[in-house]
Amino acid sequence: MLPNEKKIMQEDCSEDKIGPGILTLTNMRVAFDKTEGRIADFSKKFGDTVMEARLNQIIEASKEGRFIKKLLITIKTDEGENTYKFGVFSNGKWEKAVREAMSNYKDQ
Repeated sequence: MLPNEKKIMQEDCSEDKIGPGILTLTNMRVAFDKTEGRIADFSKKFGDTVMEARLNQIIEASKEGRFIKKLLITIKTDEGENTYKFGVFSNGKWEKAVREAMSNYKDQ
């Protein structure tokens, strides 16, 4: 983590195209780290950070789904816009936290 960065939320979840990983929201950015797990010994290892964006790069945070709940995060990059769909436990809680972090973000 960066200096002055504080973790707000973190959850083990899955992204529709990327697969399983850990979604982390801080006061500066959102990141998704790929994970690998083995059933035989119940171990889970962090892999590479496959998605990372500063809060000022997020265009929209929204939720969808009634039974299969998803957090949608749309990010603007130099290559264009990308939308990620994360299967989180409480998509409303995540949406609120991301929007709140975005409104409190100060470019540091």
